[in-house]
Amino acid sequence: MSLYSAGVEYGIHCLAFLVTSNGDTREASVRDLAELQGVPLEYLAKIFTKLAKGKLVVASEGVRGGFSLARPADEITLLDIVKAIDGRKNIFECRDIRGRCALFEGNPPQWAIEDTCSIHSAMMTAQKRMEEALAQQTILDIARKVGRKAPKEFGQQVEDWIQDRREKKGNVGTIPLTTLSD
Repeated sequence: MSLYSAGVEYGIHCLAFLVTSNGDTREASVRDLAELQGVPLEYLAKIFTKLAKGKLVVASEGVRGGFSLARPADEITLLDIVKAIDGRKNIFECRDIRGRCALFEGNPPQWAIEDTCSIHSAMMTAQKRMEEALAQQTILDIARKVGRKAPKEFGQQVEDWIQDRREKKGNVGTIPLTTLSD
């Protein structure tokens, strides 16, 4: 079982397609991003509603409307995306088992239940470190990593693909932000 939903993965991938490896932004419709990546349109539309509410993307109106980043790519962290899509999730839920030991016969001694549970504390430390790591990575960092890994022409191919769809189809069927729901 994963901690974060598939929506987080979809959202990060989409935002990475909205920025070039040199930091320039591009605009794309949800429909185009879904088709480009082979992900479900309806689900992606819900994700973009959350990203817009989280002020990570903005919609432009019109036949060729779409979404673009709401702020520079180096100011949008992976943690921002996670929180916008999945909200705050704890990786561990302490059930306070430490006081249930059979040896205590229903009356746990103070030493066993005082302060924070050691296991809970360790898990919260792990969560803090994970969130710190996500907060240190921006969508621009991801786009640059993809840019270094992909063939040089890939970025231009993506740009051409999106532009071609916008020009030829006028993005008929683009889902405006106002019709998206949770």
